[in-house]
Amino acid sequence: MKTDKQIVEAVMSDQRKGLNLMVSHYGQEIFGIVVRIVGDVMDAEELTQDTFLRAFRCMSSYDPQRASLGTWLCRIAYRLTLDFLKRRRPLLVSIEDSEVWQTDISDEQLEAELSTGYEERIDRLEELIEHLAPDERLLLMLHYFEERPLDECSYIMDVNPHALANRLYRLRKKLYKQLQKI
Repeated sequence: MKTDKQIVEAVMSDQRKGLNLMVSHYGQEIFGIVVRIVGDVMDAEELTQDTFLRAFRCMSSYDPQRASLGTWLCRIAYRLTLDFLKRRRPLLVSIEDSEVWQTDISDEQLEAELSTGYEERIDRLEELIEHLAPDERLLLMLHYFEERPLDECSYIMDVNPHALANRLYRLRKKLYKQLQKI
């Protein structure tokens, strides 16, 4: 398995071989992120391809001190996907605009409710997540499903880590309130 440095060097020296190496190493990861956001396989395939083409063209701007190659590619994919969704869909209301987050709920209550093992609640939670805004779904996916640290999520989403932590907290509260309705 090649390291990020070797992949970057391959892209910079042998364009075709390097691009193929980068795609084979990170293609599934990028596609997985994009398809979860857009929900359509064909759109996700096109956006994944666009991600690698953009990365290829911008490889000289990659800084390994700021992020791993995979995280940098995720950031490119995220931005391209949001641009795609902005062109395709009407504006979605952010949870910051909602009054749901203003309800005071302790972390312990949130954890107990959201980590419950009841199948119907899990099914309901999955359904609620599918109807979230793309950036909210991505945040949950990156942090909880892929277990990425908040600083890496903040780099991908280009959001201050503290603001992202607040957004994550409000998002959990929103899901908690919606789960209470069943």
